[in-house]
Amino acid sequence: MLNTITSWAEEDRPREKLILKGKAALSDAELIAILIGSGTRELSAVDLSKLILQSTKNNLNELAKLSVNDLMKFKGIGDAKAISIVAALELGRRRKESDTLKKPRVTSSDDAYQAIRPYLMDLSHEQFWILLLNRANEVIRPMQISTGGVAGTVADPKMIFKSAIEYLASAIILVHNHPSGNLTPSQADKDLTRKVKDAGKLLDIPVLDHLIFGDNGYFSFADQGIF
Repeated sequence: MLNTITSWAEEDRPREKLILKGKAALSDAELIAILIGSGTRELSAVDLSKLILQSTKNNLNELAKLSVNDLMKFKGIGDAKAISIVAALELGRRRKESDTLKKPRVTSSDDAYQAIRPYLMDLSHEQFWILLLNRANEVIRPMQISTGGVAGTVADPKMIFKSAIEYLASAIILVHNHPSGNLTPSQADKDLTRKVKDAGKLLDIPVLDHLIFGDNGYFSFADQGIF
């Protein structure tokens, strides 16, 4: 029987280790073992991966030079496994060549509006989003919290801060759209803003603003001094 990863003790499985401890905790051999999935009767997937790496003096740049046929010379590596390794290394090479995307920095309500604009333009129904920010006020990512109908949508503060904590945000900005184009905040908008802002103080994740989004403009709670 092949020495498959699923037959190992749980603490020895690279996939489980990645989930529990993060990708940085895995060795090069363990990462390759995830790609190939199984070894041979004599060698585990990790041991087979170590053997492949040893042939390149444990140098990933040298490993990337091996062809599918080169890899298939190792017992236990068929064309599918060889292709998986080659494809993964090619993705790594392309990543190096790609420009790092510059994160937009939010220093004003207009910056926040421009960051969220591509996601809320031309919608005929309400959606509630948050902008997750790092300590430099750069956008980690926009995150949709809820979607509703023409008249409104409900945003659960628990879901808002679950996302903020998951992505280690240092601050957040609330955003929801009014498809009607009327940017005047409702009493429900004001109540939710106050509730989320108070929760943010307790969690040390400040809420910097709440924008009501329109295709041709926005209302900022912070700018209007009612925040």
